Amino acid sequence: MKKIFETHLAKLPCLLSCGNVDMRIAAGETMALLFELARDIYDDFEFNDMELLCCKLKGLATDSNKYRAKTDRKKQRSVFRDVLKTVEDGDFDPETITFGPECMYIDSWVKKRTYETFKELLASGIRFHLQANEFVRSVFELGPPLLLDAATLKANKTSRVERHFYNSAVSKARTKARNKFRDKRADIGEYF
Repeated sequence: MKKIFETHLAKLPCLLSCGNVDMRIAAGETMALLFELARDIYDDFEFNDMELLCCKLKGLATDSNKYRAKTDRKKQRSVFRDVLKTVEDGDFDPETITFGPECMYIDSWVKKRTYETFKELLASGIRFHLQANEFVRSVFELGPPLLLDAATLKANKTSRVERHFYNSAVSKARTKARNKFRDKRADIGEYF
């Protein structure tokens, strides 16, 4: 098994310099996934070219080449910051997915890749399937679907008036913060 990790991990770093951003991201996520699995199986797992790999990952995590599209750079930097953290330290930033009254914690690259695959396949229906589909729930170890009646769902839902008041308060606070920030910028110009 260790030989499998080493052969695949040796081939992936050359894909990090590919011209296609999706290929680079897929290679980086695969590397993070393999590092996570290898460290779970072997406590003493070490990669041979760790310094060179970390240098490449840091370069991709801070890439600022103007010939790449802004959205591609942003997506790449975001993914490779997480990949670098996993490769260097073995850490993963957990995410929480909320669907209806339930939530699911994604705390590993395996779960993240599984969720991303289902999200691509099911598109906007992912939340419904996480709530009701027994197969999808079993994949993510969520247990049987919750049986909620209409009264329970209605009790959990906020009223239209409450949402309106909440949104108004948030908007007002945002406007005040922006105005305060703008006033500070105006004051700076007076000293020159």
